[in-house]
Amino acid sequence: MIESIEGMPAGAVGFRASGKVTADDYRTVLEPAIKVATETGEIRMLYVLEDDVDLDLGAMGQDAKTGLAIGVGHHSAWVRSAVVTDVEWLRRAMHLFSWMVPGEFKLFGTADLAEAESWVAGAD
Repeated sequence: MIESIEGMPAGAVGFRASGKVTADDYRTVLEPAIKVATETGEIRMLYVLEDDVDLDLGAMGQDAKTGLAIGVGHHSAWVRSAVVTDVEWLRRAMHLFSWMVPGEFKLFGTADLAEAESWVAGAD
């Protein structure tokens, strides 16, 4: 499941993924919030992947589709993206594909969640 993180700093959106994550989670939670953020002209996104996250194949496909549609279509709007996780295979995948993420990108461990929120919001 993907859920919005409440109380994010102004100008930033946040999501938390845990348990089974499906393509519908992307379509109903993540995509609408990102589309609203594109209307402001800047996208600053925090994505927390919990230790129990289980991305099904549909979710991985929808992630790529979302990335292409919003990432390419609104490339200049992306300011910062942060992924927070301690799941090793996800950390390796993010290192491998981080060059594809528009704007600045940083990977954080779960112990550094507050730092990730601050960085995404632009408070270095």
